[in-house]
Amino acid sequence: MAHQYYESADLADFPNIEEFARDQGKAFFEYYGSSTGAGKLSEREKSLIALAVAHTEHCPYCIDAYTTKCLSLGLTSDEMMEAVHVGASMVAGAVLAHATQMRKIIRKNEM
Repeated sequence: MAHQYYESADLADFPNIEEFARDQGKAFFEYYGSSTGAGKLSEREKSLIALAVAHTEHCPYCIDAYTTKCLSLGLTSDEMMEAVHVGASMVAGAVLAHATQMRKIIRKNEM
């Protein structure tokens, strides 16, 4: 069997990210906790946002973590897939918005 670059077991090692930079790691986890915990948005809403971002950023560790978190919060596969489609449409929109630059150059060269 081929070796996989990303191994789901490595996700369990993430809390040790402080190993070579304790102050920065501690600051990250404080920020991460305050950003992802319930606030004006519920933990459920934030978990769906995180799941969509995990997909747009192509992070298999984050996809594993937030799929599991969403399931633990009672979110359905339909809700999670809808969030992923929101993320996908945002990426597509950003790519297409940059076509404005291409169109501007094409129009300039057609003059």
